[in-house]
Amino acid sequence: MINSFSTSRLANPLSSKARLVLLTFMVSGALLGCSPQEADSHSNSADTQASSSFTENNNQAQDNSSQQVAINTARGEVSLPVNPAPLAVYDMTLMQDLAALEVPVAGLPDNLHLDNLKAAGAPESKNIGTLFEPDMEALNQMQPKAILVGSRMAEKYDALSKMAPTLDLTLDTENIYESSKQRLADLGKLFNKADKAAQLQQDIDQAIEQAKAASAGKGNGLVVLVNGNKISAYGEKSRFGFLHTVFGIPAADTQIEEGQHGQPVSFEYLQKVDPDWLFVLDRSSAIGEEGVGADAVLDNPLMHQTKAWKNKHIVYLSPDSYLAFGGYYQWLKDAEIITDAFNKAEKVESAQ
Repeated sequence: MINSFSTSRLANPLSSKARLVLLTFMVSGALLGCSPQEADSHSNSADTQASSSFTENNNQAQDNSSQQVAINTARGEVSLPVNPAPLAVYDMTLMQDLAALEVPVAGLPDNLHLDNLKAAGAPESKNIGTLFEPDMEALNQMQPKAILVGSRMAEKYDALSKMAPTLDLTLDTENIYESSKQRLADLGKLFNKADKAAQLQQDIDQAIEQAKAASAGKGNGLVVLVNGNKISAYGEKSRFGFLHTVFGIPAADTQIEEGQHGQPVSFEYLQKVDPDWLFVLDRSSAIGEEGVGADAVLDNPLMHQTKAWKNKHIVYLSPDSYLAFGGYYQWLKDAEIITDAFNKAEKVESAQ
């Protein structure tokens, strides 16, 4: 009976249709049961696609890894792939330019004292030492594709070059404007941001022109760095000579002995030179040291006899001037400081 029942069921056309309908419902149910997973898959895909611009830059870096670019450095021309990533940087001037270019930096030293050294939204960077001493173990773990250094880390160039292609982009302090302009353009070329670099240079040039226009005919100046109770003066060929050579402010003393830390001077010297304007860099404040500030050091009887003090022509330059001279934000900040100070002053006749 079992066999005849089975044969009868198979021979029944209606039963076959019923089975087909049942099978259709089963397949549909299985497909519907999979749809939540598919939805999750699409959601995860959308989340992945909604990555930051910095992640996209890193992807572009990999895509362009075969394209080579030649960069002029303080040690000659160096060729390396476009958009090297991960990137390690040991110079605050470079950090400013890269931040303005919106280039992510994977490795930075610690104990930095400026707030404009990383582009907004950039991922957290790894600690790779200090501005003067690299952490070779951290670099080895990071495996950078390029290391960028400036004057403070230049002496470690050979050791760093064994780790990864290293670019010594130390600025020429005697020609800081042209040197920094070339370096910004080179960074634009290296990271496929030539148009952005050109735009940033226009910002700098416009700020400089405003400073030159404001300072024209309003007297000479002297740049000093105050470090505790010690004072050093800087001339036209120093790293702070841009006030004279770029902003067009005549130098009150053209005989200053050039040196990395300037020429040590006394308050008697300041009284004798008697500049129309005194431009001050407060080193202790710039590097976050506690102690007597430059304003208190300069508040003394000898200084009170100078024209700069009497006319309230003592101008405090930005900390960037000491820590990141030649950087994008340093140019803008100090140009604005000079423009604002000189716009408030009358033209003077000063003995040169």
